[in-house]
Amino acid sequence: MKRILLFVVTNLAVMLVLGLAASLLGVNRFLTANGLNLGALLGFAALMGFGGAIISLLMSKPMAKWTTGAKIINDSTDPTHRWIVSTVQNFSQKAGIGMPEVAIYDGEPNAFATGAFKNSALVAVSTGLLHSMNRDEVEAVIGHEVAHVANGDMVTMTLIQGVMNTFVVFLSRVVGYFVDKVVLRNTNDGPGIGYYVTTIVLDIVLGVLAAVIVAWFSRQREYRADAGAAALMGRKQPMINALARLGGLEPGELPKSVANMGISSKPSGLMALFSSHPPIEDRIRMLQQSQ
Repeated sequence: MKRILLFVVTNLAVMLVLGLAASLLGVNRFLTANGLNLGALLGFAALMGFGGAIISLLMSKPMAKWTTGAKIINDSTDPTHRWIVSTVQNFSQKAGIGMPEVAIYDGEPNAFATGAFKNSALVAVSTGLLHSMNRDEVEAVIGHEVAHVANGDMVTMTLIQGVMNTFVVFLSRVVGYFVDKVVLRNTNDGPGIGYYVTTIVLDIVLGVLAAVIVAWFSRQREYRADAGAAALMGRKQPMINALARLGGLEPGELPKSVANMGISSKPSGLMALFSSHPPIEDRIRMLQQSQ
């Protein structure tokens, strides 16, 4: 319930901030008496498309801590905590990034990395993961998450999401204006019902298409992070074993803001098109075939 409430409140706040910014910049006045101002519309689309994605990225680390209840363990004296922190530190040095914050949270088997910047990221593992895997497998999962940070995957996915969002907002309004003025021949100065209906429908349809494209990119970076974990460990077998172990476990649910940075998910059927992670068997096969 806390996650749902926070998600709703956060999105409302983001939309309020973006709406205010669009008004101050004047880019929300793209519908004029002289027609559609494409320059203003592009500015509006870019602001709405990239603005929300960038704000979410900047908020990702504190939001992840709050929603998962993650506890930072960098300074902990617990032997298990020290081993986890040492593993993250070792991999971070190999990957050439700054030492992330390291955290543990209560939950089913999963792990994630998040943060807007490579040198100030967060790597977190669940208690369920620690209880379900041996040390080699846990280290492989940690290597996978450190590889996400080193590859800049959080920023890459934000940019891809921003481009897709901008495309959806821009194209839906251009087509909506065309339908309203050319197809339905609305002669009024302002937009008619054709504009609003077309825009809403295309926002949904193009939004679904954009989600499929973003998910495809997300799945490709999972393969790279698996290979990155193998490179950091100097061998592939621990990551293969960790993936095989994950295949027999039910992954813990993560907040939406970090779900695509988790270690695994198990969608099936049509929903696989929207999955941020490839099937476990495909990941194992790709890793086995890699050099």
